[in-house]
Amino acid sequence: MHPPLLVVEDDDTIRETIRDVLVLEGFSVTACGNGKEALRTLQECPPGEEFSLVVLDLMLPGLGGLDLCRQLRSAGNQTPILVVSARDSETDRVLGLEVGADDYLIKPFGLRELVARCRALLRRSRSVEVAAKVLQHANLSLFPEECRVTRDGLEVNLSPKEYRLLELFMQHPRRVWSRDKLLERVWGYDYFGDSKTVDVHIRWLREKLEANPSAPEHLITVRGFGYRFG
Repeated sequence: MHPPLLVVEDDDTIRETIRDVLVLEGFSVTACGNGKEALRTLQECPPGEEFSLVVLDLMLPGLGGLDLCRQLRSAGNQTPILVVSARDSETDRVLGLEVGADDYLIKPFGLRELVARCRALLRRSRSVEVAAKVLQHANLSLFPEECRVTRDGLEVNLSPKEYRLLELFMQHPRRVWSRDKLLERVWGYDYFGDSKTVDVHIRWLREKLEANPSAPEHLITVRGFGYRFG
């Protein structure tokens, strides 16, 4: 079965070129020219027929690529997203990954690299699905079905919020999360408290998970942006 991909690109020539190349490489491709059409297409997918990957331009008319990412992730849609964009600064790349993209490819790019990135994301996605019963990193193991965490094989006692934070981090290794995004994903939209509660919970997690909480190896502070795991 050909993996179903959604290509979202407003430039007709680029969209058709990407579509044709991916079809030749064995993918089943649906193409959209704007963000609203893409969002509607993703929302109307019947169960069991979801897209395996979204190739997404950021500069779209109407609903932009970043906002589309945000809406999908906020709705719980975890379809892998490969951003393709002419925005090439580090800030743009970090922002794209922070709002939910899984990879970022800068225009202009080679079509062979595009295909390779798509295949890599699909492999990573399949690996995550296969290993969903246990999330592992270094000496840490998280068992989603049991809501249980071990460090060096010994069980770690975490509060519900600490557990959900760690699970989110381990599901997205090396992704940078802002405090606001962590509050949104772990505490929920209706939380109106101080964002410093994230810092407090990160400190508690470090005390339980790190060999040296003052020099963490797992939960890393990314100055000016937030936190990442690994």
